[in-house]
Amino acid sequence: MVQITGVPAVTDETFAAEVLEAEGPVLVDFTADWCPPCRQMVPVLAEIAREEAHRLTVVSLDVDHNPQTQAAYGVLSMPTLMLFRGGEPVKSVVGARAKVRLLRELEDVL
Repeated sequence: MVQITGVPAVTDETFAAEVLEAEGPVLVDFTADWCPPCRQMVPVLAEIAREEAHRLTVVSLDVDHNPQTQAAYGVLSMPTLMLFRGGEPVKSVVGARAKVRLLRELEDVL
């Protein structure tokens, strides 16, 4: 499993508590070990987790080990980055991107 420094992993069992019941917005990185673009996102997500910690929580979910959550949200491509607020997905972006672009795409829902 791709582990990102400063980005906790969530599972099918912990998703509700860590994401759906979270106080503020949570960015979920749906990822997989076999996915090269997912590995490209590791340093980007680590930076965002550190720099935006005051307004955003970033977590990672390995789709190969957590198929229930992947299926529940219809995630078919990796990486998919889905922003949750108040237990609901409010924005989803698919594919690797630069930090500046990702933050710009999320700005309207943060």
